[in-house]
Amino acid sequence: MKATDRRSIGRTGIEVTRLGLGGVFLARDASEAEAGALIDRAYALGLRYFDTAPMYGLGQSERRYRQPLGRLDRSEFVISTKVGRLLQEDVGGAEPWHFDFSRDGIMRSFEASLRRLELDRVDILLIHDPDEHGDQALLEAFPTIAELREQGLVGAIGAGMNQWEMELRFAGETDVDCFLLAGRYTLLEQGALTEFLPYCEANEISVIAGGPYNSGILASDLSESAHYNYATAPPGMIERARAIKAICDRHGVPLKAAALQFILAHPAVAAVIPGAASVAEVEENARMVEVAIPTALWPELREAGLLAEGAPTPG
Repeated sequence: MKATDRRSIGRTGIEVTRLGLGGVFLARDASEAEAGALIDRAYALGLRYFDTAPMYGLGQSERRYRQPLGRLDRSEFVISTKVGRLLQEDVGGAEPWHFDFSRDGIMRSFEASLRRLELDRVDILLIHDPDEHGDQALLEAFPTIAELREQGLVGAIGAGMNQWEMELRFAGETDVDCFLLAGRYTLLEQGALTEFLPYCEANEISVIAGGPYNSGILASDLSESAHYNYATAPPGMIERARAIKAICDRHGVPLKAAALQFILAHPAVAAVIPGAASVAEVEENARMVEVAIPTALWPELREAGLLAEGAPTPG
């Protein structure tokens, strides 16, 4: 497997590299100069898929993509962003942001993203975390982004969430091309395996895997302060991660490599998009996708009860 291998997004003809760059850390943990350097390095490594959202750094993530991507041929990269969270700068509100899945809110968010990115279209547009607004997303947000797709302003549409259950509902009730699923199909947990991923595979809906390290635990030293699902990891989850790492260590396999390659082995998954805050992290993620992993690793993890039965594995 190579980080630069490509997969199509649904039936759209859009192709993404198996490894993309998540943009959540571009404004939170990297300076503007560092962000520009790591985007440039990601492109030099052959990565051609970049993800962002208005929520990431309250607009700064999108802005930090602007200059590096502005130097490139527009046909040479794929970018995804999100709608559903309006920033104060876009509407003049008192709070930094608020949810808005109305038609007007979706259009305002999309137009503001285009301004921050200095683009006239985006390749993939995702409805961002409509967990408490599922009905409105179905009635207003999805029809609106479908119109943008029809107008050629967007190439593919879907939703980005930290749960698969609502995404499965959306898959059955809308004409989506893809989903970004964060943290729910990883080396640590495979809850999406039984229903969601088979449905997507059967219906040619691509899955983009976000949060492949489960908010950091699979990229950490597995101390008691490790993070899982955006909070301090519970002891049971740390123990499970340590058990996985112990088996990886016996096979001489970095935990990060196993984490990324396991996800990419599922046929429904088109790409994985770990975030990065430095050039070194981008380079490491690319290496991890291409590390040679002994095939014996996976049966041992399964026999230890650390992988779900039926989960596809590399090789």
